[in-house]
Amino acid sequence: MWSSRRAADVPGSVFALMDAAKQRARSAGREVIDLSIGSSDQAPSPAVLETLREATHDPLTYRYPLFSDTRPLREAAAAYLGRRFGVNLDAEREVLPLIGAQEGLAHLLLAVTDPGDTLLLPDPGYPPYLGAAAVAGVRAVTLPLLPERGFLPDLDALPADLRPRALLLNYPNNPTSAVADAAFFRAVAAWCRARGTLLIHDHPYAELTFGDYRAPSALEAGVQGVVELHSLSKTHHMGGFRVGFAAGDADALAALARVKGAVDFHPYLGIQRAAALALGLPDEVGRAGAAVFQERRDALVPALRALGWEVALPQASMYVWAHVPGLTDSVAYAVRAAETTGVAVNPGRAFGERGEGFVRFALIQPPEVLAEAARRLSEVAVCGAVPVSPS
Repeated sequence: MWSSRRAADVPGSVFALMDAAKQRARSAGREVIDLSIGSSDQAPSPAVLETLREATHDPLTYRYPLFSDTRPLREAAAAYLGRRFGVNLDAEREVLPLIGAQEGLAHLLLAVTDPGDTLLLPDPGYPPYLGAAAVAGVRAVTLPLLPERGFLPDLDALPADLRPRALLLNYPNNPTSAVADAAFFRAVAAWCRARGTLLIHDHPYAELTFGDYRAPSALEAGVQGVVELHSLSKTHHMGGFRVGFAAGDADALAALARVKGAVDFHPYLGIQRAAALALGLPDEVGRAGAAVFQERRDALVPALRALGWEVALPQASMYVWAHVPGLTDSVAYAVRAAETTGVAVNPGRAFGERGEGFVRFALIQPPEVLAEAARRLSEVAVCGAVPVSPS
């Protein structure tokens, strides 16, 4: 009775579906290996935790934080972007703290679009993107991300007269772990500017890269008409803290600040202090966390390939995106796998129509547990086929 059309249009959560399947597995006495949620199992730096602990004993942090109170975090974010990507930003106008990047995206769409505007977003893509689009009342048009193109969109295939209000991208990518280079972002930014389209880049995996690969920033293609969303949830393992920042086009961030001013204050000042310190830590701290995920990648990928699955070796992110030959109902498969083996993965279909046939693994367990998960999955039939045992 009281649901708005916007609320009704928000897609159901795959996380709730898989949570129910995990509960059924536990009720049946199975030990669950949960690889379905991309929440880092590593701890923040001790210095970050100590900063937060000290802040909780400082009465100055107990009040509502005003915009002026966010200056230390804004300056730390601007310094990080300058040090890491060579991007020089005005911390006063071109950086804005967020209560997590997911919150930031939802409010950004409310700030820069009107109902009925067109938003281009990836398929497959992070499910909350569609929810944010529904809340904003925009028309979501999906961009196919195909394996043969390295999961990069083909903007030249779009109608020449298409003038979307915004284009949303995410590299390193969730769920596919695909990566993009600086030339890609220069081309995309030029395409957007020629059409009056705001480029929104969701960049939570900026530092979760492997080997010699280092992820670029969309802001390297210029700040005008570009907003990039950063999170401390992945690199700094601060998912529960709910803190991040938006950086880029000053007009877009001013609109975002107006919307946020109507619905929230800023993150708790103690969390802001902890985040500012985290952003100033040596690069080696983030690289050490990435090395943990790389070790897990190196354990899981060969184990899945031994099942006959088609799995690329990710250069970044905390996921493995696996194509399962013969799989036509990834949702049913993921539920069955959780219930019968206790291994919880995310069905590819949850990320869009073009995710069908895939499943996503989050690298949030030690290597030996990931190997055990692959062994258990060898017992799960795909569309009635005989399971393939690891060699």
